Amino acid sequence: MSTSDYDPACLPDLLPLYYRRLFPFSQYYRWLSYGGVTKNYFLNREFSFTLKDDIYVRYQSFSTQNELEKEMQKMNPYKIDIGAVYSHRPSQHNTVKSGTFQALEKELVFDIDMTDYDDVRSCCSAADICSKCWTLMTIAIRILDRALRDDFGFQHLLWVYSGRRGVHCWVCDEAARKLSVAARSAVAEYLSLVKGGEETVKKVVLSDPIHPFISQSLSVVERYFPQYALVGQDLLSSKESVDKVLSLLPEDILCHSLHDLLNLYQTEKNPLKRWDKLKAVVHHKRATSKKGGQYFEKEIMLQYCYPRLDVNVSKGVNHLLKSPFSVHPKTGRISVPIDLRNLDKFDPFEVPTISLICEELDKPRAGEEEEDDTKDKENETDPGERRKIRDYKRTSLAKYIKMFDQFLDAMARSRKGEMLKKSDLQKEF
Repeated sequence: MSTSDYDPACLPDLLPLYYRRLFPFSQYYRWLSYGGVTKNYFLNREFSFTLKDDIYVRYQSFSTQNELEKEMQKMNPYKIDIGAVYSHRPSQHNTVKSGTFQALEKELVFDIDMTDYDDVRSCCSAADICSKCWTLMTIAIRILDRALRDDFGFQHLLWVYSGRRGVHCWVCDEAARKLSVAARSAVAEYLSLVKGGEETVKKVVLSDPIHPFISQSLSVVERYFPQYALVGQDLLSSKESVDKVLSLLPEDILCHSLHDLLNLYQTEKNPLKRWDKLKAVVHHKRATSKKGGQYFEKEIMLQYCYPRLDVNVSKGVNHLLKSPFSVHPKTGRISVPIDLRNLDKFDPFEVPTISLICEELDKPRAGEEEEDDTKDKENETDPGERRKIRDYKRTSLAKYIKMFDQFLDAMARSRKGEMLKKSDLQKEF
C-alpha cells in the first residue's frame, strides 16, 4: 500500500481503533519494565504525547500497563516519544524539591535521518525517500550494528523504522542504559566520521594508519558503493556531480591531473569504468604529490555513504525519541522493528499504514487459522488481551510484533543467564 492510499484526515478516526485493538501493549510494557527487577523502573519512565493540532504533553508516567493503556486510549496520541527513567515520577516533577528531579537511565539511542544526506544524494531531498537512497540506511545499520556489538560488546539492539525517512536504534543492555552523558558522548564521537556543516567541502579526512573500526566500516561501504553511488546516484554522470567529487581531491593532484580527468569524462561513459580510471589517474599523480592523498577514494566513499548521526540524540540521557509502534501522522506508517536477518530486503514502502491494518481487521484472510491461539490462552488470562492478540495477527502488523517478541525473549534469556551466574557465584562464596 503506498502512502497515497493513506489520508491524514482519517487519522482521528483510525487512532482509537489502533490503540484499542492493535497496539502491542503487553509487549511494550514487558520491554520497558526490563523484567521488573528494578523497583519503579517503569513507573519513573517519561512518556510524551503529541496530540491533534500539535499539542505537546510531556512528563507523562504510568504505574501499570493497564494505566498506560487506558490513558493512551483516552488521549489517542498522534505521536509517542519515550524519555528517561527519572529519580521521581515524571508526572509529579513539579511537586519535588528543585534540583532533585534527575534523569537517571535510558537506552543508548541513535537517530539517523535521510535529510542529513541531502548533500550526497541526487534522487531525493528533504523528507522524500526512494528505494535508491534507502541503501544509505542499510549501510548505516550494518556499520553501527557491527560496531556496537563487536567494539562495545552490546547485545540487545532494537532497530526501528521511523515511519518516514529514517531509522532509530535502541541499545537496551543494562550497561548501555546506565551510561553517563560523558560515556554516551564518547560512544557517539567514536562512531562519528563525517564532520563539518554545509560550508565544509571535505567532511572525511583519514589519517595513517587507518583505525580498525574505519577499516571494518569501509568493507561495508565498498560492498554497496559501486551499485548505489556510481550507478544508482549517478555519482560521475553530470559536470556538477563530477565537480563535487573533484573538489575532494588534494589541490596539487587536481592541478596536475585536471587535463587527464576532463579527457577521461569525455571519452568514458560507463560510470564504473570512470571511477576506476579516476583512481588510476590520481594514484599515478600521487607519487609526485607532497600532500599525500593516498586515501582519497576511501574518503570519497565514506563521505558519500557513511552514517550521519544526530549525536545530540545519543549524548543526552533526558533526550526524547519516537517510540516503536507510534504512527507517523504524515505517512500513516507504523514505526516498526527491522529484521536484520533480511536487512537488504527491507522496503520502507511495504511497511503497513494504520489505514491498511485497520481495514485488515475486518477482512479475515483466506484460510486463516488462529495459530498459537492455545499458547495465547495459556499466557493470558484476560479475554480482552486474548482478543487483541488475535486482532493484530489478522493484520500486516503481525510479523513486526513477532519480531519484537523475539527481541524481548532474547533479552529475557540473557537476564535469566545473568541471574544464574550471580547465583552460582554467591554459592561459591
